[in-house]
Amino acid sequence: MREKYIEQRLVKAVKAAGGMALKFISPSLAGMPDRLVLLPESKMAFVEVKRSGMKPRPLQIRRHEILRRLGFKVYVLDEQQQIEVILNEIQAT
Repeated sequence: MREKYIEQRLVKAVKAAGGMALKFISPSLAGMPDRLVLLPESKMAFVEVKRSGMKPRPLQIRRHEILRRLGFKVYVLDEQQQIEVILNEIQAT
């Protein structure tokens, strides 16, 4: 499945949950996750969207590790079926 399609489904699901899935662009810091997911009750996480079966590049993995050390949740999404699970986990934190 194409990354664009998975990302569109994520944005739609987050909106349906009452949140926002902001496109995260950091020109001065490559490798940052694609989306910043903001949900009601101050719930947030970063989501890296990949085409089905693809894994993050080494630089992306390093950025994810930095964000996790700072206490943020970071998810890698490569299948549409993962969206509900990810949103449920973000809401549960």
